[in-house]
Amino acid sequence: MSPAGHLRSLAREHVAVAALTIPRLLRDRVWRDADPHEGAGLGVVLVPGFGANDLSLTFTTTWLRDRGYVPVGAGTGFTVGCTSELVDRVERRLEEHAEATGGPVVLLGQSRGGGIVRVAATRRPDLVAGLVMLGSPILDPMGAHPQVLLAAKALALLAQAGVPGLMSTDCLSGTCFDDNTRAVTAPLDVPAVSVYSQSDGIVPWRLCLDPSAECVEVHSTHTGMALDPDVYRALRPRLAEWAAQRYDLRVAG
Repeated sequence: MSPAGHLRSLAREHVAVAALTIPRLLRDRVWRDADPHEGAGLGVVLVPGFGANDLSLTFTTTWLRDRGYVPVGAGTGFTVGCTSELVDRVERRLEEHAEATGGPVVLLGQSRGGGIVRVAATRRPDLVAGLVMLGSPILDPMGAHPQVLLAAKALALLAQAGVPGLMSTDCLSGTCFDDNTRAVTAPLDVPAVSVYSQSDGIVPWRLCLDPSAECVEVHSTHTGMALDPDVYRALRPRLAEWAAQRYDLRVAG
């Protein structure tokens, strides 16, 4: 893609552009029709993307809670720390939430968050009822938009200079990177959904085609994926199925 093309794709991904889709989501039936018994108390741990925090998944959290799920943020901050440390944090949150809700929970991550929850799922499949990845470059974690990679490299330089809480150069090309790249592409033992969009201006859509997951296409920008009605239409029956399996509701009626 030309430099001008890269700039146009970044412009489409501005958070203000993503916010324009909120009224469409709130008017849509997939948002307005809420069954408070649908999730049957199934826990969900949400992990935001690179440079975003739990607030970026506020609408997802609300949508899940209105349908009887028990969503919690993973507490990863802006998801700019060391990958291994973030996975450790998500794993602890997974353990806590599984205990609090009485059984395996769903892991849901957007962008980088999707890769993080996938690694956590390979570590603790016994605690995972299902896995959702939104616009996550599973096949190549370094395949995102060049401007995003520049930001990551800048953070690594700051970490090298002594700024705490940031990913290091090892996360981008060292042992940490190698270990987590192997882990993020390992076969899964849990049901998984990878949502992708050919309109994604940050992550090339082909990198989301996880061979261990059901791959579902939507028509959304990258930053606006958690605000797109089509995403919720795609997730709703799959989440409900996991909730039914988790609590054996089909047998109990």
